[in-house]
Amino acid sequence: MSETTPNPYQTPTPFSPSDEKLWAMLVHLGGIFFHFLPALIGYLVLRDRGPFVREHTRTALNFQLTVLLGYVVGLFTLWLFVGAIIILAVAVLDIVFSIIAAVAANRGEWYTYPVAVKFISA
Repeated sequence: MSETTPNPYQTPTPFSPSDEKLWAMLVHLGGIFFHFLPALIGYLVLRDRGPFVREHTRTALNFQLTVLLGYVVGLFTLWLFVGAIIILAVAVLDIVFSIIAAVAANRGEWYTYPVAVKFISA
């Protein structure tokens, strides 16, 4: 291979600590607007860039999948009045916990969502 052609098998360069914090925060905040997609894309693309961003994208993905499960349960029970309450509660918890996690990521702190099923362990 020539010097100008990038090697596709090269390991990605690690992020600086400030970049890890930024991307972890963006993944958490992205979940508020785009549900599980930012966490899934972040986990697949950024997990090899550093341990901090790997852990935050993994926990964000687990939480957003739990939120998706809550929305599905709320949707199936919508014909009962309880479905609307479930959907509203899940939406509020999604916003509140995502903001708390984003603030923790911005501070460089590790964060675990209190109500998340561990779909992805490591």
